[in-house]
Formats: sequence, structure tokens, C-alpha cells
Amino acid sequence: MSHSTSDTRAARAHLYDQVSLGKIVQIRDQLLATHAAGKPVFRFESGDPSFSPPAHVIDAINAAARAGKTHYVSNNGIPELREALAQKVVAKNRIEGITANDVFVTNGAIQALFTTFSSLLSPGDEVLIPDPMWTETGDIIRLTGGVPRGVPIRAEHGFTYRPEDIEAAITPRTAVIFLNTPHNPTGAVLGRETLRAIIDVARRHNLWIISDEAYEDIIFAPNVHYSTASLAGDYAARVVSIFSFSKSHALAGLRIGCVVTRSSLLRARLPKILRCSTNGVNSLAQWGALAAVTGNQDHIAANCAAYLERRDIMLEALRGIPGVHPFTPEGTFFIWADLDPTLYERLEVRDADALSKRLASDGIGSVPGDAFGATCEDAIRLSFSCDTTMVREGSALLRGALS
Repeated sequence: MSHSTSDTRAARAHLYDQVSLGKIVQIRDQLLATHAAGKPVFRFESGDPSFSPPAHVIDAINAAARAGKTHYVSNNGIPELREALAQKVVAKNRIEGITANDVFVTNGAIQALFTTFSSLLSPGDEVLIPDPMWTETGDIIRLTGGVPRGVPIRAEHGFTYRPEDIEAAITPRTAVIFLNTPHNPTGAVLGRETLRAIIDVARRHNLWIISDEAYEDIIFAPNVHYSTASLAGDYAARVVSIFSFSKSHALAGLRIGCVVTRSSLLRARLPKILRCSTNGVNSLAQWGALAAVTGNQDHIAANCAAYLERRDIMLEALRGIPGVHPFTPEGTFFIWADLDPTLYERLEVRDADALSKRLASDGIGSVPGDAFGATCEDAIRLSFSCDTTMVREGSALLRGALS
């Protein structure tokens, strides 16, 4: 047997072959090629905040570097940051009883999800997730041995992750209910009573809840963000909370997130995974994150106000286009629009995927719905995280391309 044949057979059996690089990456690469050809591009496919970090965060990073704080750090996060995050979670998120020992600093929220699923799932365990859902969630579940099972969410229900639909999807292999509020990609926000009903479902079936709250601070009135664990009462130890500095503080490139859990099982397992994966998150980034969580917070409201302006610019551009049905996001910086097949006929494209590729060739970023789930192929996601000028100019071009 040749080495090439042996390698091919091994590759076919490998878990990682179930995971693609994703359509968002493909669209991004197409846009970068368009930009390299000298054409303007509008980055509506990307979820990277346009803002610079607050000055006090940059000052803290520089001060830490000058002080020589560039050596190995505690596996679970520097003590100062873990303590500050525990205080933030208690005061702001209303999750009772959290101490620094319940906080684990990670390389972004994406590693927080990876380490949490790795700690909880046995091979074949099922995780219920909203459909549509951020692509990497399902991929992380697969990479950690689990099976993602989509629970469709619909425009007619305001894209609410309905407790009755969740309960109907439970099987003997279900281990976790995953939820994300505010929700990427639709921008829907779950209300207090819905969250309480989901907790009741988990309690009845003895399931874990993983609550991804990366967009907690990008929320538009009158909507309010509630942390799931704050509503769980005596079930709070079975709720794992995931937070991020990428969106709230525009620190996406610093890669700082955290897991918050009162579970003794997870407190025992998480340090082992962190040791074998990162062995401590970037030290300077952690000192910057400490300044972000303890320093002036005015930038959060200012950034959210700018997102609201951008949201309304893009919504206005999309409204009234035959075959395009945008959902008004209650949080995040994404607009989800359902598409009628009549739009494809009018524009002479096969489907939303072909439409997204055509837009990218014109320098307009987007992501087709099927990148986010199995039941939403006739949809498109657009981001307004880029700067306001780009949103204004690109939205006008987008309207022209779709009209």
C-alpha cells in the first residue's frame, strides 16, 4: 500500500474533515481579491467592530509591557482580571455568588465555547442550538465529539428560540441546550420570561445550559439583556455563561473571553483543557482587559449609539425592495433578511449563495443564510459593524444591486 493511499484513508476518517473553512471566509477572500484589484469594498460580511479600543486600555497594555509583564501567567487568568470579572458578573449581570474561582479567562469567546463543550460532552451527546446559528458553534460541537441539532427559529415568531420547540427536539442523547442572546445572526433578544421557560425545560430534563452572551452590550431600547444564570435560581450551577471583550470593548484582536461557572465539575476540568491548549492567555491582553472592565465604561454606550445609527441606515436601504424582508435587530450589529425566490428570478441568480457571490464581486460583503443552518437557505446576513461612512455608502449600493 502506498503512503498516499494510506494517508487518504486516514484523512477520510478524521473528525476535522467534517468541518469546512466556512462561507464567511470564502466571501472575505473574494472581497480582499476585489480590493486588491483596486475596487472599493464594503465589509458587510464581517463582525469586527470598527472602533479603536478606549485610550485607558491601550495605556494599560503599554504600561504592562514597560513593566515587563510579558512572562508566563496563571493558567486560568491573572488573578486581578478574574477578580474584576467576578465583580462585574455579580454587579452587572446579576449572577449571584460568583467569585474569582468561578472565572476562567480564555483566548476569546470561541475558546471559551471550545473548552466548555470539551468539558461537558461525551461522544454522541446532542446539543440543541437555534437554526440559524453562528457557524462556528456547530463546528465546535462536532470537533468536541458532540452532535449539533438545530431547532428552527422563524421570522413569524420574531426569531424567538421558543421553549416548546426546544422541548420537542429533546432526545435521550440530548445533553445541552445552547442559547445565544443577543443572537448572531438574526439580532433577536430573548426576554426574561422566555429564558425562565427555557431554564424550566432544562430542569425537567436535567440538561446543561450554555449561554453565549458575547453581544450583551450591543442592545437597542426598549430591549434588555438578561443573563440566563441570573434567572436560574438553584439551577444556576448547571448554567455556563460565556462572555467576550471583542464586541463590548472593541478588543477583537486581543482575543479575550471568559467562562463563568459555579459547577465543581467544570472547575475541575476547565483548567486541564486550558493548560493543554493555551497555558495562559496573552499577558498584555489580560492587563488591557482588566483596564477595560474596571475603567471608564462610556465607550460602550457611545459605540452602541453609533451601531443604532448604522442599523437604521441599512434598514432604510433594504425596506421596500421586492423579495427582501429584513428583520429589525434588537441587538448585535447584524441584519438578517429573508428572501423570496421571486428575487432570484428578477436578479437572475440561482439562490442566496449565488446572490452573495455576485454582491461580493461588486465589492459588497454579505453571508448567505445556509452558512448558518439547514433551514434558512433563503436568507442573507449583513453586518453594520464597519464605520458609518462605509455603511451609508455601501447601503446605497446594496439597494441598487437588489432593486
